[in-house]
Amino acid sequence: MLAHDSRVVAEEESSRQNTLLLKEIAAHQKTDAALQNAKETAEAANRAKSRYVVGLSHELRTPLNAVLGYAQILERDETIPAPRQSAIKVIRRSADHLSGLIDGLLDISKIEAGRLQVQSNEINIQDFLDQIIDMFRPQAQAKGLTFRHERARGLPQYVRSDEKRLRQILVNLLSNAIKFTDEGTVSFDVTYRSQVATFTVTDTGRGIAQKDLARIYEPFQRGEAETIKPMPGLGLGLTITQLLTNTLGGEISVESEKDVGSTFRVRLMLSSVDRPSTALAPEKKIVSYAGPRRTIVVVDDNEDHRDLMMEVLSPLDFVVLTAQSGPDCLALIEAMQPDAFLIDISMPGMSGWQLVDRLRDAGQTAPILMLSANIGDTAIIGAGTDGHNDTLAKPVDIRKLCDRLAVHLGLQWVYDTDLPPVSLAQSRAKPGAIQAPAPAHLQDLIALGEIGYIRGIEAKLDSLAAEPENLAFTEEARRFVRAFDLAGYADYLQAFDRKDGHG
Repeated sequence: MLAHDSRVVAEEESSRQNTLLLKEIAAHQKTDAALQNAKETAEAANRAKSRYVVGLSHELRTPLNAVLGYAQILERDETIPAPRQSAIKVIRRSADHLSGLIDGLLDISKIEAGRLQVQSNEINIQDFLDQIIDMFRPQAQAKGLTFRHERARGLPQYVRSDEKRLRQILVNLLSNAIKFTDEGTVSFDVTYRSQVATFTVTDTGRGIAQKDLARIYEPFQRGEAETIKPMPGLGLGLTITQLLTNTLGGEISVESEKDVGSTFRVRLMLSSVDRPSTALAPEKKIVSYAGPRRTIVVVDDNEDHRDLMMEVLSPLDFVVLTAQSGPDCLALIEAMQPDAFLIDISMPGMSGWQLVDRLRDAGQTAPILMLSANIGDTAIIGAGTDGHNDTLAKPVDIRKLCDRLAVHLGLQWVYDTDLPPVSLAQSRAKPGAIQAPAPAHLQDLIALGEIGYIRGIEAKLDSLAAEPENLAFTEEARRFVRAFDLAGYADYLQAFDRKDGHG
């Protein structure tokens, strides 16, 4: 009886425990399901946020491309008074700074997603550093600081690295140095040895306390900046800088003393690229290039960008054709072979990558340069095509665009100082030494000049230049058009008109 009673009690206890365990398992399953749903909801929200940030970046860069592009054009316009030139430089620097802020916004999203990517591309490091100096020297001088820069003589003209990431690293370090320095000096030095560049940024600012040095690279850590003379910022600059430096295979170090100053040093592998320089000569204006005229097709769904490329390339003596979509481009070049293509990646309908494949399948062998506001992002990675020759980021840097065109088209630039001293006055004085086109063509050119229709004049001159006997006439007329000297252009044509008895 005792054994029987004990077995019954044990079975009842076992059944009770099993019931409790089953209830606990069911509760855990419910909890796991709730956690999984919460995780999926959070990941979906994060993906939505990332898509929003990327979309916002693209929408911001589209108008910024026009702002920065036209600012560069105005900087080269010699007719603008000197006092206004400084304002134009401020516009350009501000646009550059805004572009950097957009890059930082995107990087925060990528860091969270764990998918920060780098691209190795060719950089004109000399021109690149000049742009950095032009950006920060005025900021330092505006605060009453001395800005010093030294550059190794052995630094090559061209190197390979991720230009966008390198720019972010240097911009973060220099902006911090100027921000936290109230008086004294900010120095930026570059040395180069055995394919390794060392960038050193030194300031005489407030410095970093020893207790804060160990955590300056942690996100949202701003040290004493939070309490002593607070400065704008989120505390992510050095976090991103260290991450980018490590991603590029480099190293970053810091030396600092409270109330004395700080020195940040970044070492990166920048392999030199040995090729002839196609860099634009400083302080010189391009007016043309040696050899026959080249035709460039610009494909972009944004009208402002197409107009900008027209304004940039036409004065350099290129024939510029535009298309607003892939199908329009294919129809445009059906019976011709352009010399180069500038194609936007993100277009509705047929994307830039799809257009590249169609062009190559159609036998087009001309160089193709891809343009995008999100170069280095998913627009490039995993695109599945290698038909293009190069990439350029928006906002487009005009010097870089000219440099890439020179590389891919084998151009030798002709500068205003290279032109022979045949000049406008001589052209006006001796119209009889050049054969004029038919009077009807002459009247068309005069009428176009009277309304100031530069593109119409250029198109008319292009059609006339197809006849060898008109080459001398069209080349002289183009000199006036390039200089926007419409008064001289009118005098030049009127001399021929009077000679033919129409005056």
